[in-house]
Amino acid sequence: MEMDTHRIARLTEEIAQRESELADLKAQLAASLETAARGGEQARAGEEESKWPLAEHEYGRYGRQMIVPAFGLDAQLRLRNAKVLLVGAGGLGCPAAAYLAGAGVGTLGLVDGDEVEVSNLHRQVAHSTGRVGMKKVESAITFLRGLNPTITYKAHVGHLTSSNAQDIVSQYDVVLDCTDHPTSRYLISDTCVLLGKPLVSASAFQTSGQLIVLNTPPGKGPCYRCVFPQPPPPDSVIGCGEGGIVGPVVGVMGVLQALEALKLIARGDGAASATASGEEPCSSPPPPPPRPREQTMLLFSGGSMADAPSPPSFRSVRMRGKRSGCFACGDKTVLTPDYLRSSMDYVQFCGVATNPTTGLLRPEERISPDAYRRLAQEPSTPPPVLIDVRSKEHFGLASLPGSINVPISRFMCHRRSGSGSEEPCWPEGFPADLPANAPVYLVCREGNDSQIAAAKLKELGLDRGGERLVGDIAGGLRAWKRSVDGSLPFL
Repeated sequence: MEMDTHRIARLTEEIAQRESELADLKAQLAASLETAARGGEQARAGEEESKWPLAEHEYGRYGRQMIVPAFGLDAQLRLRNAKVLLVGAGGLGCPAAAYLAGAGVGTLGLVDGDEVEVSNLHRQVAHSTGRVGMKKVESAITFLRGLNPTITYKAHVGHLTSSNAQDIVSQYDVVLDCTDHPTSRYLISDTCVLLGKPLVSASAFQTSGQLIVLNTPPGKGPCYRCVFPQPPPPDSVIGCGEGGIVGPVVGVMGVLQALEALKLIARGDGAASATASGEEPCSSPPPPPPRPREQTMLLFSGGSMADAPSPPSFRSVRMRGKRSGCFACGDKTVLTPDYLRSSMDYVQFCGVATNPTTGLLRPEERISPDAYRRLAQEPSTPPPVLIDVRSKEHFGLASLPGSINVPISRFMCHRRSGSGSEEPCWPEGFPADLPANAPVYLVCREGNDSQIAAAKLKELGLDRGGERLVGDIAGGLRAWKRSVDGSLPFL
């Protein structure tokens, strides 16, 4: 029975791989056929001067959007000449890229250094099972070529850094920030300010998202630093791996990014020009002068996933305009191309240069997964107590036998003393009837939160001045899966 199960899994995986390869071949065939058709059109155009500003296949492909009021031929010509950069080919970048490619943006550039993982597939819709392990940029472009083989794609495989940002961003007219970390957001915004590029920025987390259009018109609109002068505290930055994300939510935000980029280009705020692109425009009309833009942030809520779900909702919040004292775009800014390239340390600025858990526990207070497994199996009296500090959602999916769930958020509580100062308090739900000499170990996803929780318990006196061992499982459940139980679901 076990052999049959493995064989079924292997065959299923092989079929998915073959289907992905077949889809790629079909996309290549479609691209070749369309290129051949375009070549025929160009040959005919050489014999007979075309009467129309767009090729025949472009009218067929983009006609439904060109008949939208206030869009028309002029907007389509601007799209054809536009160059758009997406930084990030993940949950935001995939839907944004798909709709920009479908709309006929002339050149689409993608920047990302990550590889496709299985955990990406529920929300990053440009990737596939057969392309797991491929660079995200290459995987996304494979998908996009199948959608629209008539435009130009540029792959920038690698992460955007202060040393390469200006060289990459300078090639484009509009930039979309599809990343998920403050360090990237400040870098992208600063670069767009220096180079005069409109920026569409979005984020998504769990069931909510936000969208802002920055530096529009270039030099007059607020930048990311105007809106967020200081980065969030490092311990408040929670990624999708920790907090989770619902696929359609990040899809909504990515699609909205594409919409805002199309609007910028269509009305001329981000349209390509001979100056911007370094090439002569292909019969594109001159853009109208940029109009003042109301500065708002769009907030989206996908609604509750609880027993009494609430409907999705949108809300616009008015933002402050450009700040005269802004570090990046203010009247007395010190930000220059050389300064950004050589002196800006975005990791240090955002406070994530060091691991905040380093040194919280002594080496003898940390136990390896193998050592804890052996300890738990020994007939000791009293047995060790294991506290799992992950969220209840993580704990409910998979946990170690005998562990007790007390989420890390409960360890952060404080109470006011009689003198008015704040003192740490016992986390709600922590077992009160522990055996006197029982060692207490804490575990989390990767061995960071468990150290913080252990240090809090020692601060509260649980170790009784060193008489009781309070420690953690080094490396968390990731290390447990790697060295003890490979079947443990790790999220």
